[in-house]
Amino acid sequence: MSSATRHAQVIGAGLGGLTAAAALAQRGWTVRLHERDPEIRAIGAGIYLWGNGLSVLRALGVFDEAVEGAHLGPVAESRDRHGHVVESIPINGEHGPELYTILRRRLIDALAGAAARAGVEIVTGSTAVAATPDGEVKFADGTRRRSDLVVAADGVNSRLRDSLGLLRRRVRMPQGAARMLIPRRPGFVAPADEAKYIEYFSGSRRILYTPSSADRLYVALVCSTGDEHARRVPLDKDAWLRSFPLLEELIGCLDAESRWDRFEFLELRRWSAGVVSVLGDAAHAQPPYLGQGGGCAMMNALGLAEAVTFGEGDLETRLRRWEAAERPVIQHTQRFSYRLGHLNPLPDRPRAALLAVMNRSRSLARMRMRAATTIPTGMNRFPA
Repeated sequence: MSSATRHAQVIGAGLGGLTAAAALAQRGWTVRLHERDPEIRAIGAGIYLWGNGLSVLRALGVFDEAVEGAHLGPVAESRDRHGHVVESIPINGEHGPELYTILRRRLIDALAGAAARAGVEIVTGSTAVAATPDGEVKFADGTRRRSDLVVAADGVNSRLRDSLGLLRRRVRMPQGAARMLIPRRPGFVAPADEAKYIEYFSGSRRILYTPSSADRLYVALVCSTGDEHARRVPLDKDAWLRSFPLLEELIGCLDAESRWDRFEFLELRRWSAGVVSVLGDAAHAQPPYLGQGGGCAMMNALGLAEAVTFGEGDLETRLRRWEAAERPVIQHTQRFSYRLGHLNPLPDRPRAALLAVMNRSRSLARMRMRAATTIPTGMNRFPA
């Protein structure tokens, strides 16, 4: 059977699902994309997209559309509660990795547009509840649909993954964050710092300052699950001001009605069962300390489309080879990010010392940026 006659069902219209749907359709597959919500929507505020994710946008032909109005900062810094720099990573320069910060809504719209232009049939209000290894998907309304390939990109609580018994380990991290997007204006930080990406530490709390466009600022407030005042919703601004008095003006402008979400980490026994593949948070969720959740999902989705279209052997063999090719980088990134979470509960001085060591170590820098500097599979095959 040629790829032009093959049909795929993609479950979930997040970054991984949209990328997979668009890439498969561009390679000759007929694709039906199922999204359980009434419309495709962006969950979150801003997003860090490193070189690997940006390369996927170029491969899909939507780079210019997706990054229009995005922010390119000169450096990513970690600072203590007094504002002292303890780690500095040059970016977007001759010797630094490529990084754009993008409004998540713009990125989702660009990927959805690529999928639609490639001929993907997008079905909203369609909830998949289970799958079988032979490619049959069962939906909440009782209907069943069979296809040559199923892509389960239905999030960390994936019902398709669990119906196939693929989960090896799931860890609910002892940290989480409130994320919000607010109008960007002078005065939140010093004028010389306004274009930078800055993560502030104080005790077990973090504030992430991320310009995401000329007029929007993405802010994340990270704390431990046991920090009742810091994770309170509506937001307890006084609690955060006590930890970060230098950021008084910024904290005063934060949305008191923000939502707090716990970080998760999970690994699967395998990324596929029969002709059903799993990717994105459903397969390799990770805490956000490397900013690679979205980039890894997109990179893996492009690699999947390449493997099932141009690989050798039957589809199950191609899926096994896809996992063998893509999993090492993504698993390394997951685990590195997981370990960075261990910095949160450390006292300020030991943590600052460890960050300074990381800042000086070339080998740790390479390990940290392994995914960001990876060239995704399929970059040599651009859409027609």
